[in-house]
Amino acid sequence: MLYLIGTGLNEKGISQEGLEAIKKCKSGNIYLESYTVEFPYSFDKLEKVIGKRIIVLDREKVENEDLIKKAKRENICLLVYGCPLFATTHISLLLDAKKLGAKIKIIYSASIFDAIAETGLELYKFGKISSMPKWQEHFTPESFLDYVKENQAIGAHSLILIDIGLEFKNALGELEKTSKNKNLKIDKIIVCSNMGGEKSKICYGKISNLKKEKIKTPFCFIIPDKMHFVEQDSINIHKI
Repeated sequence: MLYLIGTGLNEKGISQEGLEAIKKCKSGNIYLESYTVEFPYSFDKLEKVIGKRIIVLDREKVENEDLIKKAKRENICLLVYGCPLFATTHISLLLDAKKLGAKIKIIYSASIFDAIAETGLELYKFGKISSMPKWQEHFTPESFLDYVKENQAIGAHSLILIDIGLEFKNALGELEKTSKNKNLKIDKIIVCSNMGGEKSKICYGKISNLKKEKIKTPFCFIIPDKMHFVEQDSINIHKI
């Protein structure tokens, strides 16, 4: 059996169901994927909570079939930050498990999409979610803002997830450059940082003002569209 377990948004975010599944797995069969998000806490803290040693896996080791083949013989756990299926890359595990005849159990937990409700924006008014990649010297994709354009056409808010390794000021710079290139007017944005953790932070304001803020990873951007007055009152509490 492969247990795909969400860790939630902090080291204590694993559900009771998740902890019970971990107990069924022997030492050396507890894995954690580390390539979809920058963890806001050390893996040592997570090990203390679950009471077992964690083996950290990169993308290649998660996505090959060895994990599934092992799960056909014994119980193993794969821990995933937040909700285990929020990152679509893990859907391939479900498909591989079905193809190879392995059993898989999904154990859910809170995701960033749960946490952004703290801004006061109504979740059902969000449109398509996009991801901002970290630009390289000859690789500067801007398609993440195409989703924002589509969302604005229907008056929906936009959540932009930030790629691992992309620092806050650089992310703001990418947003500024891309919006200018695409003739997309962005007045104010919301920054959500370390949500669910002890040092969670929500900021709302113009990009020029937000540059002065100290924001820790992981963080995301929200570009709000038409807001109900309750949404506006809620987000104004975090105005910079």
